[in-house]
Amino acid sequence: MSSHSLADVKRPAVRFLPSIWGDRFINYTPDDEITLAYNQKKVEDLIEEVRRELMAADGEPLQQLNFIDSVQRLGLAYNFEKEIEEALGHVYDKYYHHIDDKNDDLYHVSLRFRLLRQQGYNISCDTFKRFKDENGSFKECLIIDVEGMLGLYEAANLRVEGEDILDEALAFTTTHLKSLVEHLAYPLAVKVSKAIYRPIRKSLERLEARSNISIYQDEASHSKALLKLAKLDFNLLQSLYKSELSYITRLVPQSCTQFHLDRVHRCS
Repeated sequence: MSSHSLADVKRPAVRFLPSIWGDRFINYTPDDEITLAYNQKKVEDLIEEVRRELMAADGEPLQQLNFIDSVQRLGLAYNFEKEIEEALGHVYDKYYHHIDDKNDDLYHVSLRFRLLRQQGYNISCDTFKRFKDENGSFKECLIIDVEGMLGLYEAANLRVEGEDILDEALAFTTTHLKSLVEHLAYPLAVKVSKAIYRPIRKSLERLEARSNISIYQDEASHSKALLKLAKLDFNLLQSLYKSELSYITRLVPQSCTQFHLDRVHRCS
């Protein structure tokens, strides 16, 4: 360095923008203990009700798979880890050892493949070969089955190296879903748009839970108990996060700049 001392170095002044959160965390007041206890008891009751619904669907494979998919998308899977593992274990034993699934449609096959592979089961992608024509391409008739195409797209995102059929499936579904999305009605259009932007494989359940709740409540076949649980669970966790941020914010020395305070909020 030159003979100039560090004190002589002029640095540009930086003005940080006000925090987008303002004082909301410092001034946050959590629910009182009575309200919190009431809501927690309500969550426990709803968990039991949803657990019964999940187990009751054991005789209806597609219904049970759809229910498990909804539970996971709504960020509630951590409440039913044992039940989900048992249910998918039964599905694996039935369909990949005893039952021929040649009559199942693309949506059903894709959903089963994705859920089982997500759970860690060694599932062969050969199950999708029957959706190809004699030329080795995916059948054109599949294009009109948007739910099936979306299911195949999500399944293909779980591919591993060497699974050429899933590479082809991803290219096939991505191309056609992008061309179809503008012509679809709600909520299917939103589902497709979300999947194209960020497939389940690359998303986090908790971050997607809020938007998935909005979609799920507009589905005619939704479970009232599951929807209530999703909303209450989401609100309780939000309250917990705010309480933690409030506590952390109060620990930050007053001498810290707004920049440092924002970093605390963003990294918490």
